[in-house]
Amino acid sequence: MNKKKKLILEVARTLFNEKGYSQVTIRMIALKLDMSSGNLNYHYKKREDIFEALYFEMVTEFDERIKNLKNIEVSIIQIRSDIEQSMKRMIDYKFFWTDLYYLLTVSEKVKKHFQEVYKNRITGCFLLFEKMKKQNLMRDPSFELEYRFLAERMISYGNTWLYSTRLYFDKFNSNHLDNQVNTLLSMLYPFLTPLGQKEFKKLLPEFF
Repeated sequence: MNKKKKLILEVARTLFNEKGYSQVTIRMIALKLDMSSGNLNYHYKKREDIFEALYFEMVTEFDERIKNLKNIEVSIIQIRSDIEQSMKRMIDYKFFWTDLYYLLTVSEKVKKHFQEVYKNRITGCFLLFEKMKKQNLMRDPSFELEYRFLAERMISYGNTWLYSTRLYFDKFNSNHLDNQVNTLLSMLYPFLTPLGQKEFKKLLPEFF
């Protein structure tokens, strides 16, 4: 990708985050860049093309993280760090997550990828759970679908935490982020072994 395209995406992302995708036009992006709309159209023919480019720019990191999970040494500390990195990445593209339902109707290409990634994320959760069980950090499920339901809850919360946080707070700060990271991490606690709970308590002693 050339420098001009990268700059267009950076400015568009900033405007989308500030005003919301539906409130930003190609002309507004061009004005911010001090270029003509025609010049911008040379690089991206329409706003939806910019949206698609930003989406795939964002999810590249998520996709790589899922792909590399099998090579990662799992611990409660590592899981929390991974959640925090993912949430920070989401904040960088908050326009997408705070208007998720609508934006999935904007591009069939994005919608298809998002739905495919859901399957990969479920698989990633199961891989994480298996690695934790092998390290005696997580117990066996009590019934067949218990961990499927846990994976779905974690993914649903991961998709919507940013939207719900903005419902209650006008400004987002590091304390809100820590709270959301710990909330998602805590979903694992009832499923941890005594060893896993010990590691959790060591990481977050203020909870006990």
